[in-house]
Amino acid sequence: MKLKQDDLKGPEIALLLQQHLDDMALYSPADSVHALDLSALRQPEITFWSVWENDELLGCGALKELDNENGEIKSMRTGRGHLRKGVAAMVLKHIISTATMRGYQRLSLETGSVKSFGPARRLYTRFGFEECEPFGDYTLDPFSVFMTVTI
Repeated sequence: MKLKQDDLKGPEIALLLQQHLDDMALYSPADSVHALDLSALRQPEITFWSVWENDELLGCGALKELDNENGEIKSMRTGRGHLRKGVAAMVLKHIISTATMRGYQRLSLETGSVKSFGPARRLYTRFGFEECEPFGDYTLDPFSVFMTVTI
């Protein structure tokens, strides 16, 4: 598996991110979906990575700078045929490493509260994330779980 910074221009990443948005819409009402589309991910405060094996896209993730000391994990997604291969853990390790190198003190995220998000919450917990109150522009939402880790 090879992780690379992605320019978000390839059709493979567009398809994976559309699947991500479609799946989020299945589990949460529209006003509770916080996944970003391609245009929102192309903002200068967001760095985006993808994981590849040969020419096949396995997954992705992004780091959004909230301020000089805080970052947010966005768009963590593993392709449907690549679950439980360590793709998400690889991306998460890289995001945490990048946040540490940038001098961030805290890394936070929003994920879903329903059962289908259980594997994601367990992954974040394995990496030291704990549930927290909403951060940034988020508000309490029964479809959201907020997590954070001090780095």
